[in-house]
Amino acid sequence: MLRDVRAVVLDTDGVITDSARVHAAAWKTAFDAFLREHPPENPDLRRPFDPQDDYLRYVDGKSRIDGAAAFLASRGFASSAEIVQAVAADKERLFTEQLREHGVDAYPGTVRLVRALRRARVPVAAASASRHARELLDHAGVLDLFDALVDGGEAARLGLPGKPQPDLFLEAARRLGVPADRAAVVEDALAGVEAGRRGGFALVVGVDRTAGPDTTERLLRHGADIVVRDLGELLAGGAPT
Repeated sequence: MLRDVRAVVLDTDGVITDSARVHAAAWKTAFDAFLREHPPENPDLRRPFDPQDDYLRYVDGKSRIDGAAAFLASRGFASSAEIVQAVAADKERLFTEQLREHGVDAYPGTVRLVRALRRARVPVAAASASRHARELLDHAGVLDLFDALVDGGEAARLGLPGKPQPDLFLEAARRLGVPADRAAVVEDALAGVEAGRRGGFALVVGVDRTAGPDTTERLLRHGADIVVRDLGELLAGGAPT
């Protein structure tokens, strides 16, 4: 299937690097602390942050600010900029501590696919709403595999709106010199596959590493053309070798 595209844009967290779990754990610590200190009036809204369902639904693929605002709104909190900033800053501190203490790894299947694409002279970009994307890729030893990188810092500098708007991916494709309708997007977030679809990309590949009961179905509903558990599967399904 990837034989028909001229470029590939990959999300970073959860697609290239095993960092989504670190983000989810940091969000859980930050959100649960906030909910303990400021319990919602409705008892049903006091349940702890779910690092699978709530992460996928509200924060995965989004900037820290957008993710914090979305989850807090789901628990009945008005979008107070001060509260959102405070929770987002707490999450940032926790994530940075974990990243620098333990680091992250790249998924072997993703590395194999990217190397195969490079051998076939198909340009590859990494894209992420996170300002940590460059550091993550460097920690994992794969930064040099990518022809372009658009991260959260670049998005802020260029004024690009966050996912599910497609601007981040469109900028990555532009830097590769390939129009969206000749490129593929690879994402594990609902907001990310929706962004790929909105951007008019030729192929949107969803990645489901959760083994959740309905994650694959949700990725397909939000815009994925196909869903795989590991990108190594694409090597046996029409990717360049």
